[in-house]
Formats: sequence, structure tokens, C-alpha cells
Amino acid sequence: MGDGDRQADVVVVGAGPAGSSAAWHLARAGRDVVVLEKARFPREKVCGDGLTPRGVQALADMGVDTAGWVRHRGLRVTGGGRVVEVDWPTLDRWPSHSLVRNRRDLDAQLAAHAEAAGARVVQEVTVTGPLLDEAGRVAGVRAEQGLGREPVAWRAPLVVSAEGLSGRLGKALGLVRREDRPLGVAVRRYVRSPRTDDAYLDISFDLSASGPSADSMPGYGWAFGMGDGTSNVGYGLLDRRRGTGAEPRAVLREWLATLPPEWQFGEEHAVTPLRGAGLPMALHRRPAYTRGLLLTGDAAGTINPFNGEGISYALETGAMAAEAATEGLARPEGPAREGALRRYPARLREEYGRHHRLGLAFLALLDRPELVRFATAHGLGRPAMVNAALRLMGNLSDGRDGDRFDRVVAVLTRLAPAV
Repeated sequence: MGDGDRQADVVVVGAGPAGSSAAWHLARAGRDVVVLEKARFPREKVCGDGLTPRGVQALADMGVDTAGWVRHRGLRVTGGGRVVEVDWPTLDRWPSHSLVRNRRDLDAQLAAHAEAAGARVVQEVTVTGPLLDEAGRVAGVRAEQGLGREPVAWRAPLVVSAEGLSGRLGKALGLVRREDRPLGVAVRRYVRSPRTDDAYLDISFDLSASGPSADSMPGYGWAFGMGDGTSNVGYGLLDRRRGTGAEPRAVLREWLATLPPEWQFGEEHAVTPLRGAGLPMALHRRPAYTRGLLLTGDAAGTINPFNGEGISYALETGAMAAEAATEGLARPEGPAREGALRRYPARLREEYGRHHRLGLAFLALLDRPELVRFATAHGLGRPAMVNAALRLMGNLSDGRDGDRFDRVVAVLTRLAPAV
């Protein structure tokens, strides 16, 4: 590949859901876009593998074929000694089902979908930093590729960082993670289990024999049937290395020990090692646009603080970044282009900032184990309350056009200051 081939309108770094979404939307808009992926597909990615109705809608908007994917009708929530099954809400704006797809297959399919739309996807390319022009503006990326780790440069007037938590490009421009924003950590493994075909996604707040504890809150355990003979079993917790020192792997094992042996969630039934990953939340790195670089997905910290959901927001912000880049490139270099691109961070705050603020308040409540015990013991027996909580945590609403609950949430959201 010659230097002339290493040019594009937009370089996207990372071929996860955010990067592939951005690339697909850019290619559909007629832009020459290249995606640089450091691994080779199929590759592993630590995740719960669940796509809520928001994610299902984002995939539908992209025309992704989800035929044959495992569907779930709702959540089964365990807490305070109670168990309740609640279906996803029936709304005008969102589908009424969720999907499960392991990231090994999902990411490869999304990258191929972007490629089919006209994007160039180049694998086994490690981006090492931004390429800057004389004015200090991003003009592409520096990278290493091939077995010989050949240093190369990819040039483009705009770069989209879909690198995930590492955010190497953002850091190089001084966009470091805000320490006052929560960082989650998740651990998970796949186990061979008879519950693989369960119609509900299991969520548990009873993470020990005595219920929630200071070490396990704020957090929850999950078990998602994959439909292939296995279940994705894991646990998500706020990063407490600067606090109590709780070890997520130990909490996960403690929770699994409380479950019935016939579910086969224990280590003796594991088919993969236990792996962990960070969950950046609440727009933790900002601004999401500066000097030719747009941050999207986990690189911008768009994971929902209420539930740790990331795929949906990666897909959505990938589309938003592509829209901003398309609008910017349609304008001449200078103030007009910059004005269009700078609207992207404002849009992220408008779309998610207030919901994330409510999510931070929710995390503060979950930090009190006695309150979690009381809420689950008394709240899970009230289906309407559980349904309302599911809608709020999942950011699933028809807005002011919806029912009374939607209108209440719309008011709360408008009153909450954006993060």
C-alpha cells in the first residue's frame, strides 16, 4: 500500500460498535472513510453482550441483519429475597425486545457491514498517536502495521477516536479522563449452562448470602443466556481501588456461590477464562471534539451510569460523530467548518448529559447497601414500580409524547443539570 492510498476524508480508529457505526454512516453519506483496527477479526471483547431496545433500534437504523440472534423479552430481577420478571416496555419509539450477540461475532459483523457500505477496514494496525500539522491540528494518525511493525502515516482532515477507554489520541491532545466521573469495572466469563435459552436476562442485587454489602455496591451481577449452550455470567462494580479495595473477581465468585448448583454457573463449568474491562461513564473525557478529533463511544465516556450499558450509546454516538463530520466537511476549512464540528460535544451533552446526572444520583443511592435492601425487598413486589425503574434506568421513553411516567421523566430530565 503506497502513501497515496493512506489518505481519506475521515480516519476512524477502532472497529468496535462506535467505530463501525461512524464508518457506516460516513460511507453512506458518500465520504471516503478508513477504519484502522489493531486486532484481526474475530477477536475477543469483554462485555455483557446484551443489546437493550436502544441498541436494537440503532442496529435497525443501520439495516443490520439480526435474523437468528437470540431475543429476550425482559429482565428477571433478584433482590431483597424477591424475584420478579418484567418485560421490556411497549413504546412507540423503541422495540419491545432485547438481543444478545457475543462481541466476537457482533464486532466482526458490524465491521463487515461498514465495509459493504464502502468503508475501508484495515486490520492489524496499531495507532500510536495523532499526526499534527504546523498549527497543531490533527491531520491524520501515526501507526504501526504488519508483522514488521512498519511505521506509517494515515492522513485525513478529520479523525474519529473509537478507541475505547484507552483514548490514546484524546490523551495526546490533553483530553484526559475526569477523575470526578465514575469508572465502572466488569468481569465476566462464559459457562456451559442449561439456562442458555432463558427468555429473560437475569440481574441480581443479592450478591452474597446476606444481600448487598459495602464491597458489592454499587453494582449488580448478571447472567445472560447466549442460546448456544452457554451463558455470559458477570458482575459490574464501580472501581473502588481508591476506596474500599473491593476485588470484583472475589465478589463475582461470592455471588456465584449463592446460586443453585444446577444452574452450572460455577468455575467448573467455565468455557473461557475470567476477564475484566473498564466502563467509562458520564461523558468523562471532554470536549468530545477538538482540533480535528472527534471522540465517540467509550472514548467519550458515554456508558450509561444507571446500568453500565455501552453498546447502544456507542452505536448512537458513532452515528452522531459521522453526522457532525459530514456536515463539517461540507463546509470550507476555517470558522464555518469548526462551528459545525463544535456542535457535536454540545449534542452529546444535550442527548445524554441530564440522564447521566440522574444516573450519578442513582449510583449515590446504590452506595448505601441498607437502602438497596429496603428498596428491593419492598419495590420488587410492585410491578408498576419495577417497570418504571426499568424504563428510567434503560433510558427508554417516548418523551413528552408518552404516558404520564414519560412526562414525569421528561420534567426530571429537563431540571437536572447536564454532567
